[in-house]
Amino acid sequence: MLKEFGPNIWIAEGPTVTAAAGFHYPTRMAVIRLTNGDVVVWSPTALTDDLRSEVETLGAVRYLIPPNSLHHAFLGEWQRAYPDAKIYAPPGLREKRKDIRFDGDISDGPIAAWAGEIDLAIMWGNRITTEVVFFHRESGTAIFTDLIQQFPRGWFRGWRALVARLDLMVASEPSVPRKFRVAFTDRRAARESLQRILTWPTDKVVIAHGPLISNDGQAFLRRAFRWLAD
Repeated sequence: MLKEFGPNIWIAEGPTVTAAAGFHYPTRMAVIRLTNGDVVVWSPTALTDDLRSEVETLGAVRYLIPPNSLHHAFLGEWQRAYPDAKIYAPPGLREKRKDIRFDGDISDGPIAAWAGEIDLAIMWGNRITTEVVFFHRESGTAIFTDLIQQFPRGWFRGWRALVARLDLMVASEPSVPRKFRVAFTDRRAARESLQRILTWPTDKVVIAHGPLISNDGQAFLRRAFRWLAD
């Protein structure tokens, strides 16, 4: 179930979930093992016995990280399974999930326990959600959630297929959907965030809804965000 994506980073595919207007989305999570053996779970998917067993073979689950205010459906079950794990809230999620005990809020500064291993940048200025982008230094992996997407042709049916095509959700290469582009009402803030992301020596890219990018990650990100950088 866990697939190694680089040194000390693994990927797990979760179930398909239904979002607004009946759009179906696959789910994906990333697991990072820090140098001290602690485990960070990014965007937790449905917790099964098999997945739990595999994750626990990597080390102690110490951190559960929802990356934006949209990816939190399975957070409660992971907190119940790992009550001592710390959860840091991305902008906007604390208000939505009163049932979750948050141990802190994600800001533009690094999280002390990960300093030197995982960097982060908050993509400010979007009206849909404020996404936190992470960078795992050891594997050279940038981790995105909803800002970059690509679905296979035929994934959506009927009018949803038309919307997906117009929204660039089924473009020839993973890209930023048009709805997110329009929702960046503060483009100056977004560009400042992007500039920080583009300084990372990115080789690989994880996106929640689309293919994994295994090489030339920085060039890929420059293409995906050319519309914003220009």
